[in-house]
Amino acid sequence: MPDPASLQRVRVWDLPLRLFHWLLVACLIGSFVTVKAGWMDWHFRFGYSALALVLFRILWGFVGPRYARFASFVFRPAALLAYLRNAPDAPRTLGHTPLGSLSVFALLAVVAVQAGAGLFASDDIASEGPLARLVSNASVEQASWLHHFNETVILALVALHLLAILFYRIFRRESLVRPMVVGDRLVPVAAGAADASAPAARDDAATRVGALVVAAIAVAIVACIVNWPVF
Repeated sequence: MPDPASLQRVRVWDLPLRLFHWLLVACLIGSFVTVKAGWMDWHFRFGYSALALVLFRILWGFVGPRYARFASFVFRPAALLAYLRNAPDAPRTLGHTPLGSLSVFALLAVVAVQAGAGLFASDDIASEGPLARLVSNASVEQASWLHHFNETVILALVALHLLAILFYRIFRRESLVRPMVVGDRLVPVAAGAADASAPAARDDAATRVGALVVAAIAVAIVACIVNWPVF
């Protein structure tokens, strides 16, 4: 373990990204609990919120700070293999690792699929997605099947995510949770000073105002989708 005196704090995860992360966690838990309890009105609300959060993250991946941008964690297959082998030429980054980037893209994809399918799904009893009446019965059945099947995929990815957190904590003595709470990572002073390619992420008032604008756009898009027959 490095001497704490030789470490410095570097802002990696901006506040909007951290809020996105924990709000998505809340939405996934809320969606799972409410559907099992039969509270379908709340299940829909959590689903709409999750879809808005995914849209926010996609937009933030293009206009957000350094480590939030997709460009900072899109790696070639060779880089992923080098990272898995812990090769000397493996990518070193304060943001998402090559393996972590796969987790991010996979979770965004499956949550988007889940929320999207839910818009067209029906339980054939009392609840149906707001867009179900716009498509054929066959399409509703397919969306309903996908919505139920994809729940298992999400649970599997969440389990892998939690196992990765435990692996890093136990075997690499590194917490992945704390930086996502406080925003900072501890890095060696010398490395932080010498590595000009890994400066701190911007996380100021302008960044947060920009995030509010992006969030408003995401919410507006979801509102338009959910109320599509009205528009």
